[in-house]
Amino acid sequence: MFSLISCSAMAGVAEWVCCPGELNTPLYRALADCPVVHRWSVADDRSAAFFALGRVQATGRPAIVVAGTGSSAAAMTPAVINAYYQRRPLVVLTMDSAESCGGTGAPQRVEQEALFGMYAPTVELNLPCPVSDLPNMVELLSEGFPLHLHVRLDAAAEPPCSDFSSIEVGDAPPAPRFRGSLVAVSQMLRFRSMEGLVLLIGALNPDEQEPVLWLAQTLRVPVLAEASSGLREELAPYLLHGGDEMLIQNPPRHVLRVGDVPTGSFWKALENLPQTEVYSITRTGFSGLSRKSNVVEGELEQIMKALGDVPHVGDTGRLLTRSRRAAGQLEEMLLGYPESAEALVRAFSQHACLADVICVGSATTVRLWNRYAQIQVPTLYLRDLHSTGADGVLSAFLGNAADAASGCCLIGDLTLLRDITATAILPQLPPGKRIVAVLNNEGAAAAQRDTAGDPELDRLLVQPQPFRMQEIARLWGAEYYAIRSEADLEVLDTLDENCFALLELLPDGSICG
Repeated sequence: MFSLISCSAMAGVAEWVCCPGELNTPLYRALADCPVVHRWSVADDRSAAFFALGRVQATGRPAIVVAGTGSSAAAMTPAVINAYYQRRPLVVLTMDSAESCGGTGAPQRVEQEALFGMYAPTVELNLPCPVSDLPNMVELLSEGFPLHLHVRLDAAAEPPCSDFSSIEVGDAPPAPRFRGSLVAVSQMLRFRSMEGLVLLIGALNPDEQEPVLWLAQTLRVPVLAEASSGLREELAPYLLHGGDEMLIQNPPRHVLRVGDVPTGSFWKALENLPQTEVYSITRTGFSGLSRKSNVVEGELEQIMKALGDVPHVGDTGRLLTRSRRAAGQLEEMLLGYPESAEALVRAFSQHACLADVICVGSATTVRLWNRYAQIQVPTLYLRDLHSTGADGVLSAFLGNAADAASGCCLIGDLTLLRDITATAILPQLPPGKRIVAVLNNEGAAAAQRDTAGDPELDRLLVQPQPFRMQEIARLWGAEYYAIRSEADLEVLDTLDENCFALLELLPDGSICG
């Protein structure tokens, strides 16, 4: 086991998330003697994988999650898929005995090869063996994508534990290699951007924000920024309020997207707007569109430097004038519906913006936050945890906020139910203030307004919340607060610096926009 732990540490792995399992005992015995790496213990494999993904997001380093049994590794698939599309080096490790049981149906044995398909290649390891005989983990993780390690262990031949004090954790994997050509982007910016250009900013890592802020402030074009970019507040003068609807009705000639794939409706509408040329600069390398577009992949800071001087383009389509009018109407609607979901999300954002880590994690809450959250106070660390679905959001939030003094998470009621065991990790986390706010939209009933008159469709689409939030808070050992108005949120100012609270946002059902 020394060789496996040492090889992983050299590749930058400093954290292991361990699921209980009899076959894992030799590995855990060795890990317990290794002071350099941090060991987390999580009973639920699905939660463990998402917690590990949260640690990768927070640290920028690969993390290893160890499956409890062969079949339980399959429960980690949603986290692996999320890690693939976010380009995060999440490593799933499965253990087996040295004897081959493939295809036999032996207890707790499943086929491991290509278990995660295209999302994480399987690398077979036979232990014990010297470090020199193991594959180069630094190279395997160099592209930043997930990896599946299937370990076959001959326990009888396993040598006594070595001296783990000699192990050192290496650097994090380098940024993705540059791919694509900047020629098309550069020519568009210099010669055609005056035809009409809008900047779309998707999710960004904290270290990507400064170069993107420079680009936006230099171009001075209208901006549609996701809250997960961390730049929505900094770019308030250029921000398009109600921008998705405005751009669908008035498509610009050119769109430059920077960061991860956006989640808004305008980005989806671009599939059917061939007259709009789309250019992407992204760390992940994913175009986000099935139609033709120009994609440049790599480290954003290096790409911005390679772009050189960019022109001041400005708002040639006068979209910002219309946006200011829309912003005024939005504020009037929020004042007119103070107990609506939109107003409660705005009010919660005004308190949550002071937290060190903010996570948003359901389709409804992401949409509401992007449109209605406050834009006065910068929120530099905000994660959208709903990139490919509502799985494991609480676990990923706790992974992101593990080292933070304070963290806030906003999710929907069904999203909470999908990850209700996540809080079992809390006793292992350092002290801190952690707040989970749940928007109770009656099991998606608030989002399904077109089912009236069709009871069967309503039954299939709407999943009523089967538990009272007070009961869930009691199960978690959390403080519970019902929030029906902005005034109720003042309770957040009275909470201790080391507390865990569950807030239930209870809108009156009004929809203000």
